[in-house]
Amino acid sequence: MRCAVLMSLSYLIAGSMPASADTVVSFVHPEQFTDASLSGGYGPKVEQPALSEIARYLGSLGTRYLGTRQTLGIDVMNVDLAGQFEPWRAMAYDVRIMRDVYPPRILLRYKLTEEQRTVVEGEEMVVDINYLANPRARPADDPLRYEKAMLFEWFKVRIVEAKFAHASP
Repeated sequence: MRCAVLMSLSYLIAGSMPASADTVVSFVHPEQFTDASLSGGYGPKVEQPALSEIARYLGSLGTRYLGTRQTLGIDVMNVDLAGQFEPWRAMAYDVRIMRDVYPPRILLRYKLTEEQRTVVEGEEMVVDINYLANPRARPADDPLRYEKAMLFEWFKVRIVEAKFAHASP
């Protein structure tokens, strides 16, 4: 009896809570991405950790910043991670070298909707040419810290500010 009451109570509480925002991230032709490998090499198996983490991170931004009636769809069209592998380095051919000339680049197509109404949409190449000086690129042990800092800035400007600019009174 006590268990049934608790289950009913939790059902009522859960039923009255607002639905969470929905963020859907998809990768369009990832086999053609410029550079999505964290450890060198090519192919889906090598690129999957970086792509999964990018999708998880974008989803966490959506959960944190979107309203309950908003849906964000993001198609990732290309990924070029910060840095570059320099295979001519005999003892460090599988080490990603960070230089100003190797900024992170991610081509995105996105659409933010609220109750079937488009709030903002677009397609753009997100680039952080000053990625080495970005103070948000922390912690140092995160291999995608530069991409996450860049995506946070993009999300703040394109999605969060658009959400408030088009907010219903």
